[in-house]
Amino acid sequence: MKKKIGFILVLVVIAFLVMGAVSAGLFDFLGSGNNNNSTRVANNNTTFIVGFDAEFPPYGYKNGSEYVGFDLDLAREVCNRNNWTFVAQPIDWDAKDAELNSGSIDCIWNGFTINGREKNYTWSEPYIDNKQVVVVKSDSGIKSLADLKGKNVETQKDSSALHALQGDNKTIGDSFSNLVQVADYNTAFMDLKSGACDAVAIDIGVAQYHVNSDNSTGNFVILNETISSEQYGVGFKLGDTQLKDQVQKTLDEMFADGTVTKIAQNYTEYGVPGSLIQK
Repeated sequence: MKKKIGFILVLVVIAFLVMGAVSAGLFDFLGSGNNNNSTRVANNNTTFIVGFDAEFPPYGYKNGSEYVGFDLDLAREVCNRNNWTFVAQPIDWDAKDAELNSGSIDCIWNGFTINGREKNYTWSEPYIDNKQVVVVKSDSGIKSLADLKGKNVETQKDSSALHALQGDNKTIGDSFSNLVQVADYNTAFMDLKSGACDAVAIDIGVAQYHVNSDNSTGNFVILNETISSEQYGVGFKLGDTQLKDQVQKTLDEMFADGTVTKIAQNYTEYGVPGSLIQK
């Protein structure tokens, strides 16, 4: 009888051990469906995927076969300092939230406006003070925002300029004959050049890129009046504070040792150094 009881006890202990192992594996499996960005912070040699609009110079754009830009340069340096593998992932701007929430990207880092989105993402500290401006053809005769009354104006979908013209500065937008949303600013500038629209509402850095580019020199001008001003930050999935904190810590170090300013100087013609929010 004692042997039988002992055998049963052994079986019970084994059963508990098996159940514990299965439970741990089950919890690990269930946990694997969550966004594991916070795990990245504790690991070296891991991938950091930056989502960006590939047609948003000077912050992120394609130059030949290479993706370049001020924000991508910052992200690349952050990866270098954390021993992460940097991946620049171009995305459809309309699908940015789906990309972020699915874990396809780790952050949105591309001239990304904080204002009006404060509760939608976990944000880094702002690092750029950006203005929304209007670009017109040099010979258009348009000199001020008031001159846009009755004109056809284009801007990018879900852009800061669009939000401003439909929000705090709706009075300006309502004065246009049409406010048309296009997929990207390259399309808007082709329309401006062809006469399909009269003006483009756009971020100052992107505007300066197009105005100063070789194929546009002398064709376009930026109006002196601004539509609005905003701040750029890095947007992480809501609640992903651990990854945000590590990136912010690295950015702070880069500001302190002058690296951010040095990178910005590569984009002087686009006004980036003057837009930096110094720490």
